[in-house]
Amino acid sequence: MVSHSAEHITVQFSRRSRNGGGGMIRQETAPHSVQTVTKEYIATRSPTSTPLDLVQMLPSMNVTPSDTSGMKGGAIAIRGLTDADMGLMLNGAPTTNVNYLNEETDPENIENVSVTPGSSALDIPTSSAAAGVMNVTQRDPSKKRGGMVDFSYGTNNLSREFIRFDSGEIGHSGIRTFASFSHAHARSWMGAGTSDRKHIDFGLRKDWNNGSTFSIHTSWNNEVMPIDNYPTEEQFKLNKHTGIGWNHSDRYTNLGGSNNYWRASTNSWNQLFVTAPLHAVITPKISFDLTPYLSFGQGWTANGPSSSLAGTGDQAVYYSNGTQVAEGQQLTSYFQQNQNRVAGAIAKFNVDWDRHNRFTAGYWYENNISEVGFPTSTTDSSGGAVSPNRGDNQTFVKQNGQLLRNTSTVDAGYEIHGLFVQNSSHYLHNRLTVITGLKFIMTNYWYNTTAPGTAHHLGKNDTSPMPQLSIGYKIDEHNQIYVNAEGDFRQPTPSDLVASGPQLPKNQYSIKEELGYRYNNRYFMIDASFFNYNITNRLVTTYLGGGVSNTINAGNQTSRGFDFLIAGKSYHHFSPYASVEYLHSTIDTNVAYQSAGYLPTKGKQAPLAPHVMANVGLTYDDSHFFGNFGLHYAGPQSVTLVGDQRMPGYITNNLSIGYHFPAFLFAKSPTFKLNFTNLTGAKVRSGANGIQLNRHAVALTNGHAGPAAGSGALFYAVPRFTVTGTVSTSF
Repeated sequence: MVSHSAEHITVQFSRRSRNGGGGMIRQETAPHSVQTVTKEYIATRSPTSTPLDLVQMLPSMNVTPSDTSGMKGGAIAIRGLTDADMGLMLNGAPTTNVNYLNEETDPENIENVSVTPGSSALDIPTSSAAAGVMNVTQRDPSKKRGGMVDFSYGTNNLSREFIRFDSGEIGHSGIRTFASFSHAHARSWMGAGTSDRKHIDFGLRKDWNNGSTFSIHTSWNNEVMPIDNYPTEEQFKLNKHTGIGWNHSDRYTNLGGSNNYWRASTNSWNQLFVTAPLHAVITPKISFDLTPYLSFGQGWTANGPSSSLAGTGDQAVYYSNGTQVAEGQQLTSYFQQNQNRVAGAIAKFNVDWDRHNRFTAGYWYENNISEVGFPTSTTDSSGGAVSPNRGDNQTFVKQNGQLLRNTSTVDAGYEIHGLFVQNSSHYLHNRLTVITGLKFIMTNYWYNTTAPGTAHHLGKNDTSPMPQLSIGYKIDEHNQIYVNAEGDFRQPTPSDLVASGPQLPKNQYSIKEELGYRYNNRYFMIDASFFNYNITNRLVTTYLGGGVSNTINAGNQTSRGFDFLIAGKSYHHFSPYASVEYLHSTIDTNVAYQSAGYLPTKGKQAPLAPHVMANVGLTYDDSHFFGNFGLHYAGPQSVTLVGDQRMPGYITNNLSIGYHFPAFLFAKSPTFKLNFTNLTGAKVRSGANGIQLNRHAVALTNGHAGPAAGSGALFYAVPRFTVTGTVSTSF
């Protein structure tokens, strides 16, 4: 009994010494900033939560979810940058962009989510990480046979089912697997439309006695959902004061070719993701790591009605199945990705030269292909879009007596070769850590397009060095300080190439420095970091509509500030949490406007860079009752480059409450929980969908007329109050 009690106390102490705020943060020791949410916190959140929802309380993150069903992603602003500047990883392999990160895994299978703001390890497959890296780590298959099931129902007719089976260790082979399936269905929180998602996760792990491991993580995702309208400032205020919405209608109205019917603006997508990391222990001092990965997506977006009707406007005559389409027939235009494929691998050797030094050398290869078409089809008789692959609706154009292709096509992508070396040194009884390294990236771009009467062919090669230096020192068992300095670059993605045409934006380069301090004891932890970024050829994204964006260069930028976080360990079952970030981010140059001159942007606050963000959280857990409350504040921020349109500060909040029941029959952990978002029902904007040049007419620095007044930025709005109830158990 004494021995068992001592073991129990040790486990509890270890848990309490690592996590703070009920799992909203984890104690870290790396010589750079790391912010991690753990399974303890994830388990309190709704099963509809995306990785973005899980990290929205971290001090450096300003997350803007676009819905509450977990199917439509969202956006991130971080230290004056965006999610386009982040490396997004699942189990150490790159995933799709943040809008679709929810396609790669279900939250029940997430072990933790870590964010390294402004920092990127050399031995991971990413280069575009000026804003840092977000890595989602999936659970490993359980060593014991069993499983889990949950059912959720909530606001907006949300229904969701999830089930997972674990094989346990198969015989004495060291192999264990799990497989899970989920299905979700929900109505849009504003306007008409429904979304449907089906998802499968599969995991396998093999362990050897010498410490070698091999894993496979596979996911498949199928989603059909409406493409939301994003409101202008005027549309948002109209809704706030009158209740008139900006999203799609539930009825087909074809007046003058205008059709806001939700079925006319939909997205259908299939996504496959596979990664298979191998860690091989060759000798006690030599090991080898290999992580191959594949991401394959295919689908289409209906962009609403085409700008022309059959037989009018462009004087073209449309044919379908060899028959001329009636004049005035409504047409639908599409953005169709025949494939969006990312395949690659990263390999490295690790050599322990002595008890103080580990040397790592590796190679990274990645091939990224995006094949896109822009077909046109006749609109369904009910006003909705059908699949562009449906032959009965496909159209071809006959113009000047010549039959033309029904679509232009784009083949764009890049190939990366990366070499990296790194040395990690540990001295003074492991209190001093010094990491030095260099990654050298070689990239080959291509862009080929075919269209009736036009064609573009583009090729470009780039190289970039990425140096890194990190130093950490543990003053004692409670205190640690560190400094970190890095350089990186961001290249345009294939989607940027598609939207930008033959003139590519320049690569973005960043130099980053960070100074940090950590304190930890049995009662609470403190994490503070000061940062400074200098960015050249800043890349920003502007939204073109129809789910398509464009990327442009926006001059140079400086971002500096600090993060401060304090979190309590469990005391009488309560675990408090609080964090704050101060950010001063400015545009340092006047930005070129076409060939006419320069916009007056120098010295302006960088877009999507609020000066202050703050978070407060409180967790309660007595092993039966549990609850978590979180509140996030973001200050006012600019949404245009010239600073003539701003978004006011806003507050979001969420609440989770639940109860763990005693085991009953096969149900080992029956649990009921309620998750609430936007408790006050506040109507606020939380971010901009792309950055605009200006809102009002502006003169260039040479006095010439610049861009005229427009509708300004398009915004994300915080979804209305929602509640989701979930019943779950392991078995």
